[in-house]
Amino acid sequence: MTNFLFHNGSIVLEDRILVDGAVAVEGPLIRGVVPYGRAASAHDLTVIDLDEGYLVPGFVDLHVHGGDGADFMDGTEEAFRTVCRAHARHGTTSLLPTTTVARHDQHMAFFNVCRKLKHEGTGGAHILGAHFYGPYFNLAAKGAHPGASCRNPEAEEYAQYLDFADCLCTATVAPELPGAEAFVRACRARGIRCNAGHSHAAFDQMEAAVEWGVRHVDHLFCAMSDRARLRLTQTYPMRGGVLEATLYFPALTTEVIADGKHLQRELLLLAHAIKGTDRLALVTDSNRALDMPDGPYMMGPLDGGEPVLKGDGVGLMPDGQALASSVSGMDHMVRTFHALTGVSLVETIRMASLTPARIAGWEKEIGSIAPGKRADLVVLDADLQVRQVYVAGELQYPVKDARAGR
Repeated sequence: MTNFLFHNGSIVLEDRILVDGAVAVEGPLIRGVVPYGRAASAHDLTVIDLDEGYLVPGFVDLHVHGGDGADFMDGTEEAFRTVCRAHARHGTTSLLPTTTVARHDQHMAFFNVCRKLKHEGTGGAHILGAHFYGPYFNLAAKGAHPGASCRNPEAEEYAQYLDFADCLCTATVAPELPGAEAFVRACRARGIRCNAGHSHAAFDQMEAAVEWGVRHVDHLFCAMSDRARLRLTQTYPMRGGVLEATLYFPALTTEVIADGKHLQRELLLLAHAIKGTDRLALVTDSNRALDMPDGPYMMGPLDGGEPVLKGDGVGLMPDGQALASSVSGMDHMVRTFHALTGVSLVETIRMASLTPARIAGWEKEIGSIAPGKRADLVVLDADLQVRQVYVAGELQYPVKDARAGR
């Protein structure tokens, strides 16, 4: 394994940008962050010229379904590797393979592959663990997921999923569903983090969910209740929903899809102003149409998934009247959030790296450029376009051999 020294660029650290610095990598780990002059004399390092670009920590994606024509719910090693290689091209070095609403047997196939490749590696982004994201959704808030397999949590079923606790990082549930509390408490007892999502819960139901141990809310503003939606079911008084609870409770972190299609500038600014850089993550929520031509695709498994379209730079429902996931990588989210909001590059990068790493419980190993952490690094040019990606000190993009993947 080659040892590297990155220099002649700007090093984006957790709290500042270091100019004229250098980062030394030894094997899979970061050796140190030092002024270039102190490291230039090291003869055991291969020098990599950043060409006045940026060296940033590898991106961490908490919520991602697919890419390059494959979906994690295809349930095969080939599909997992394809998706992980695709997102590595966009600077993602770690991710949580995310399920969709699907049949029980399809979830079991997903978990078996996820466990295997978490340990073996993917040839692309590293798997931190699964995000069990469907099927415990409110049918009325299912979004682009197939409704036929939406269901309430039942202990006899989810006990089989919790047997994969060694590779299950996060689980999502709509808190208003019967059985949601027991599911959350069972997850927390196994060390699995819990999210609220695809939910029409009222504020008091979200307050209860926080008591159970829910600590994160999926894709803020999307597929969730708010005072206007809840008002449709009553005359008065107005009630808060998932949106208001997410913004109110300090214990809750959340995420945004910053592709420029899902949320306007003012919603991104609002989320950042209230939750702050350390409680707001960028996610892709990308489907299998990432890096693919416009046209029809399947959200989730090919057998029983939901038909969607790729067009106008986003996923769409077949009638074109509603959004259906994103089709962009994390590099696009970083560029778009930074450009639309004016939030500093340091904070924007942190929302795509250290913040999601902390939400997933991996901040001690990844998420920032610091000695002892895994050498998951991305070289960006001055326009924040990806030039190189390293996972544990190994070059993953561009690939050395074109036969190994695009």
